[in-house]
Amino acid sequence: MKTRAAVLEQFGAPLEVQELDLAEPKDGEVLIRLVACGVCHTDLFTASGADPSGYSPAVLGHEGAGVVERTGDGVASLAAGDHVVTLFSPQCRECIHCLDPRTNLCLAIREQQGLGYLPDGTTRFSRDGEPVRHFMGTSTFSEYTVMPEIALAKINPEAPLDRAALFACGLSTGLGAAMNTAKVEAGSTGVVFGAGMVGLGAVAGCRLQGAETIVCVDLSDERLELAKGQGATHTIKGGPDSVQEILDLTGGFGADYTFEATGLVSVMRQAVEAARMGWGLATVCGVAGKGETLDVVPRFLITGRRVAGSSFGGVKGRDQVPQLIERYLAGDIDVDPFVSHKLTLDEVNRGFELMEAQDGIRSVIDFG
Repeated sequence: MKTRAAVLEQFGAPLEVQELDLAEPKDGEVLIRLVACGVCHTDLFTASGADPSGYSPAVLGHEGAGVVERTGDGVASLAAGDHVVTLFSPQCRECIHCLDPRTNLCLAIREQQGLGYLPDGTTRFSRDGEPVRHFMGTSTFSEYTVMPEIALAKINPEAPLDRAALFACGLSTGLGAAMNTAKVEAGSTGVVFGAGMVGLGAVAGCRLQGAETIVCVDLSDERLELAKGQGATHTIKGGPDSVQEILDLTGGFGADYTFEATGLVSVMRQAVEAARMGWGLATVCGVAGKGETLDVVPRFLITGRRVAGSSFGGVKGRDQVPQLIERYLAGDIDVDPFVSHKLTLDEVNRGFELMEAQDGIRSVIDFG
């Protein structure tokens, strides 16, 4: 079949929307009709050439939601008409990591996914007979995509798909960082550095966990206002004095939990230094640039602070994304303020421009 898709042809250049051929799903695969897709910083990170593991030509996009059109042989958990959220972090439910509650990093298809292929080492996208690679196992900047069954979360059909799409990456990453990785305790103090999609999700996650004091740090007054709507009790303008302001706010001790959601190594260091002596946990969610390193003074660790990393918020996607969406439907999570722009597929590069200008939180492509 034919599909229109946004293709990364060369790094640093705009994506090109063009018609591609899309093969039928094979064993264990599913054909999805995309309804909505968020434009995430990871897509821009790869398109810019900053990602050392990037490749082209490829169909980008990974924050998607849609409807199952057809299934390949052997697919048992999904059927035509099901509503799904795409998962760049799959869940096979069988590998050593899926069977362990300590991680969500499924090993089943990791190697081929990282190379831009489906599990059998081939692509379903092609152009004039030449393969076009997949991205993060999802490739949601396309009207249709083929994905592994284990990388799709079946969700409640009552959830609007333009809202559900945000749970495919940014929102679940932030929520999960607080709820799964850090396991924020009721009555505690949490500080979130960065009020983009992930950071605002972490603020909401701290609230859902019952944190008493939730501080959000950002450069944008507009974003700090959004943080208040998600549960922030205090806001701080980002800068070199942020750590001292947090110490002043916490009696000189620092916060029980800190979260970094900017991708800046300087802010990651601030998250460590703002964590409480004795037991403070700094959770790093942001993706740093190629070759960058985190500079931490060992004294901060010796005196009891810990550092954790969080990929997709530790969320086991097929099991937990549907649960998070149920909490959204129940009114526990306010997703509407995150959707700041609606775009068509042809406007995908406009989504990158809005992101670089920090205009809004998330641009969502509406496939109509």
